Amino acid sequence: MSDSAPDPTPDVEALVPAWVTLPDLAERLGLRLADARRLIEDRELLAVRVGERRVLAVPEGFIGDDGPLHALKGTFTVLADGGMNDEEIVRWLHTPDPTLPVPGTPIDAIRAGFKTEVRRRAMEEAF
Repeated sequence: MSDSAPDPTPDVEALVPAWVTLPDLAERLGLRLADARRLIEDRELLAVRVGERRVLAVPEGFIGDDGPLHALKGTFTVLADGGMNDEEIVRWLHTPDPTLPVPGTPIDAIRAGFKTEVRRRAMEEAF
């Protein structure tokens, strides 16, 4: 029997409801694989290694009908400037927060149009 406390940082794979691999991202957006990779290099999207095979994948919630959600790039920058790595940013955006203007996570709030509120909280979190 162990008295150890639970891990305070949830597993990012468990927090994100759905992942999109880079080949699937390219197909979904009608891009070449190199162009899908460029979205990550340019930090339009963030990707982390997930699954048993540790494949690079993007949270599905980061993608809109016509590509990456435009509101994300600035939020990524704020959180990264505050010292978070990509996995921590993905975790923060997918961690439930009952104090947001809409129920759910920061990514849910961004998708609902509350980019400014999420970014304000990102600045508070990061600095």
